[in-house]
Amino acid sequence: MTDVTSLRKSLTRSVTGLVLFALVTAGAVSFTRLMTSERIEENRYQAAARLLYSLAPRTQYQLDIRQPVQLPAAPELGHQQPFAAHLAWQDDQLSMILLPITAPDGYTGRIELLVALHLNGQIQGVRVLDHRETPGLGDKIEERKSDWIHRFDGLSLSNPELSGWAVKKDGGEFDQFTGATITPRAVVNSVKRSLLWLQTPEIQQLLSQMEQPNEQQ
Repeated sequence: MTDVTSLRKSLTRSVTGLVLFALVTAGAVSFTRLMTSERIEENRYQAAARLLYSLAPRTQYQLDIRQPVQLPAAPELGHQQPFAAHLAWQDDQLSMILLPITAPDGYTGRIELLVALHLNGQIQGVRVLDHRETPGLGDKIEERKSDWIHRFDGLSLSNPELSGWAVKKDGGEFDQFTGATITPRAVVNSVKRSLLWLQTPEIQQLLSQMEQPNEQQ
């Protein structure tokens, strides 16, 4: 009987120890995950801020990174649901919208872009947010790989004319890449759609009603 009691006590201590170990481990993992997720979120914020400010420099524009505006769904831009964009102000006047868009027809999938558009329809700049295009070919859309993406700077629907908004292989004015036409074609078409979207009366009216945030960062 003593052996049975001793065995029970030993099992109880072992189980208790395992439970305590599991609780401590779970707590440590949860704490680590919480701290890591906060750092990841902050890193994402800092990366987004750098990108936005590269298109809307602090010395020229007022841009509140933490207060994006909600815009209605725009399937032509890749947004099936309402989505967030940023507004840039100059001398207390709305000057520019920084618009995330998606080119759905890249060579290997979706190409995520950020397009900065002045309200007069002129492009401030375009940047690639994410893509899976072929290294050495389609990845030339990246700013760090080539200056091709800067071809959009200062353009509009009248410069070039609408017929020119295509790669040269399709009769337009934009260079394609050697061995990779699909990728630049997808980007050009998506940027053109963003310009057309901006000119719609509904969007023009919506933007005209936007108010500048009280606090700028």
